[in-house]
Amino acid sequence: MPALPFSRSEYDRRLALTRKAMEAWGIDVLVVTAPAGMNWLTGYDGWSFYVDQAVLVTPTGMPFWWGRLMDANGARRTSYIDEDHIIYYADRYVQAAGCHPMDDLADKIRELGHGKNRIAVEMTAYYYSAAGHKALVEGLPEATIIDGSGLVDWQRVVKSDEELAFMRKAAKISDRVMSHAMEIAEPGMKKNRFVGELMKTAIDGVDDAWGDYPAIMPLLPSGADASAPHLTWNSDEFRMGEATFIEQAGCYRRYHAPLSRTIFFGTPPDHMKAAADAAVA
Repeated sequence: MPALPFSRSEYDRRLALTRKAMEAWGIDVLVVTAPAGMNWLTGYDGWSFYVDQAVLVTPTGMPFWWGRLMDANGARRTSYIDEDHIIYYADRYVQAAGCHPMDDLADKIRELGHGKNRIAVEMTAYYYSAAGHKALVEGLPEATIIDGSGLVDWQRVVKSDEELAFMRKAAKISDRVMSHAMEIAEPGMKKNRFVGELMKTAIDGVDDAWGDYPAIMPLLPSGADASAPHLTWNSDEFRMGEATFIEQAGCYRRYHAPLSRTIFFGTPPDHMKAAADAAVA
């Protein structure tokens, strides 16, 4: 049995919330394809969401993990799901012409006795493709397939005490990263070296809170580039008379505490001081 991040009672709580929402929506089977949702429901934590995979929630019993054959061991090593609820498709389906992994999922859903039921999928999930949806609909002609986007997300909004403890650990990492950023930043320092230091600090973590990989890379635009959001880094040097904002999230076991800070080398202009005062207020 893998060492789960949370207690089984915490996972039971999450599953009960999800099933209550499914009942309210009139859903018999929920197909969860968002990586965060799969992790939240089962503990599954594999960096393989670039291929089709899902967690199937039915009205009773343990959820099913479904994915690529080689990823099934990831489900065994990171989730609480029993062996008979880990189902998979052959690797020959991956990026193959003439077939799609969702063909297999449709077969599996019929085998589980839900081929004529009301099935919800996450139409807005990043890794749920148009081709996959087409294959699933065609493979389940007698089922009613609806959009269940947001159902799991809304159950995740209010955090449990166990989750808050993780988020506080992530926040300690974020604090340490930004403190280190202020310690080492100086004019003439190349941004890629600066980011390397920050990422090392984030992964090293704080005390017993080791750093996990974040959902987004450090963002580091300077000067006019700071007028655009979400620019990462390059090999430019920090300059006097220029502002840079730094966005980075400390992350502990998939839980994030994003933080943004702005640095300015020299004397900042009055309008920037006023903006800083307004932000603090």
